[in-house]
Amino acid sequence: MSEVRDIIRVESPAALADAVGQQATGKWFTIDQHRIAAFADATEDHQWIHLDAERAKHGPFGTTIAHGFLTLSLLPRLTGELLEVGQTAMAVNYGLDKVRFLTPVAAGARVRATTEITGAETTAQGVRLASTVTIEIEGADKPALIAQTLSLYAPSA
Repeated sequence: MSEVRDIIRVESPAALADAVGQQATGKWFTIDQHRIAAFADATEDHQWIHLDAERAKHGPFGTTIAHGFLTLSLLPRLTGELLEVGQTAMAVNYGLDKVRFLTPVAAGARVRATTEITGAETTAQGVRLASTVTIEIEGADKPALIAQTLSLYAPSA
């Protein structure tokens, strides 16, 4: 069974292996219409379900919704304070193994992340950390998304 915490702290990248199975849950964060519109502009994805509040009222979700990729792009913001790794020169996004968008995020909804460390592999560059991140929507039965993420933690010299 996983141990749930507010933050997972380890002394070094090498100690990440000892944190496998640990979980941490972040704080609520609002995805407002302004952010959705800015993401639409940045990605040139101006689909009406994201931007046209009047039309969206009568659409499948009853309101505008965040782009799935907007929610995904917020993973660093939503998970950034959940893991503290000492003696680290740098940590970088290494990729995603799997992502599933399960529930649309309505404009104005609050979301938060729970991350569970699922693996830690030592490589020539550092420790490659595998995690499962679940983005929960306040008041919803199902999460917005579940992603299997990979990060690389390079130790300090």
